[in-house]
Amino acid sequence: MLRIYLTSQVRVEHGDVLIGERDLPGRQGRVVLAFLVAERDRPATRDELAEELWLDQPPAAWEKAVMAVVSKLRAALRRASLGDSALATSFGCYQLRIPADTWVDIEAAADAVHRAETALAAGDPRAAYPWAYVAYHVARRPFLAGEDGPWVRRKRIQLREIHLRALDCTVECAAANGEMAEAIQAAEDALAVEPFRETTYQRLMRVHAAAGNRAEALRAYERCRTVLAEELGVPPSPETEAVYTAVVRA
Repeated sequence: MLRIYLTSQVRVEHGDVLIGERDLPGRQGRVVLAFLVAERDRPATRDELAEELWLDQPPAAWEKAVMAVVSKLRAALRRASLGDSALATSFGCYQLRIPADTWVDIEAAADAVHRAETALAAGDPRAAYPWAYVAYHVARRPFLAGEDGPWVRRKRIQLREIHLRALDCTVECAAANGEMAEAIQAAEDALAVEPFRETTYQRLMRVHAAAGNRAEALRAYERCRTVLAEELGVPPSPETEAVYTAVVRA
C-alpha cells in the first residue's frame, strides 16, 4: 500500500521505498505535494499553488517556477515507483493520480474520529477508544510547520477540530472505563488547545463529579465562568449552568 504522511515530516512510503523531505524539491516541493495529495479529487491550478508558495508576492516568472517545482516533484515520485502519469498536467492545472487505497494520515484521522464518535453514539466506548487514539495522535502533530498560505491555515483548522473531537472521545471512553485520571487529563489537554470551549468544561465537571470530587467539579465551573467573563465578556451558557446545578444538587 502507498502511505503518505502530511503531518510532522512529509513523506511517501511505497513498499521498501521512502521519499522524505530531503528528497523533495525544498519547502516548495513539500507544500505542493501536500496540496496535491489532499486535493487530489480535482485539478489544482497554478494560481492556487502560487498563492500557497508566495502568498501575494509571487516572483516575476512564477509560472515557470511552479512548473520547475512540479517537474522536480514528479522525478521524486518516480523514485517511489509512481510513473510520470501519477502527476498529470493539463491546461495549467495539476492533479495527483494515485491508487484508490492510498493511505493518507490526515484522512485516516478524519475517518478515525468519525468512527469513534459513531461507536460512542451506539453506546460502545470500548470500540471507540482505538479510533480516538489514532485520530488524536495524528491530528496533534504539526502540519507544514513554517508555512502560512490560506490553504495551509484551513487544513490546520480542520486538524485542530479533529484533535479536539478525538480528545472529547477520549474523555468519554476513559470515563466509561473508570479511568478518571485519564479522562480528566484528556479534558485538560483539550482546554489547553481551546480554553473557551464550554463543552470541554462540561465534560470536565461531569468527570470530576463522577470521580467523587465535587469540589474539583465546582472549581472547573469557576474556571469556565472566569475565563468567559474576563476574556469574552459573556456568562456561561445555559447548558454549562445546568451541569453546574446538577453538581451542586448531587
